Amino acid sequence: MWFILALLSAVFAALTSILAKVGIEGVSSNLATAIRTAVVLVMAWGMVLLTNTQGGITDISRKSWLFLILSGLATGASWLCYYKALQIGEASKVVPIDKLSVVITLVLAFVFLHEKFTVKSLAGCVLIGAGTLLMVL
Repeated sequence: MWFILALLSAVFAALTSILAKVGIEGVSSNLATAIRTAVVLVMAWGMVLLTNTQGGITDISRKSWLFLILSGLATGASWLCYYKALQIGEASKVVPIDKLSVVITLVLAFVFLHEKFTVKSLAGCVLIGAGTLLMVL
């Protein structure tokens, strides 16, 4: 099931890029990001209410609050940079560079979460990096 959800995430992310590139024309990238964020906020809270999981908010630890807030700040910074890059650059070049986050995530997961970094992981990182270079040069 995780694979299907991850694949759907990739499809929706691709749609996000194309729809955003069209929608951002003539709109401030910061305003576009705020509109997108408002829509995501409504969707997320809608799912919380639909699944009746709002009661769990009081059970969240301080550590989880801290890291969820930091994650939200990182997401906001990512989206602001992404929308500005998308506004001034070609989607076919911005998106591959954005997807270098896969390589960065693997390295950070190895360093901070002590996840395995295998020969396969290294090969994947090299191929993603090489593919990104081929697409943007």
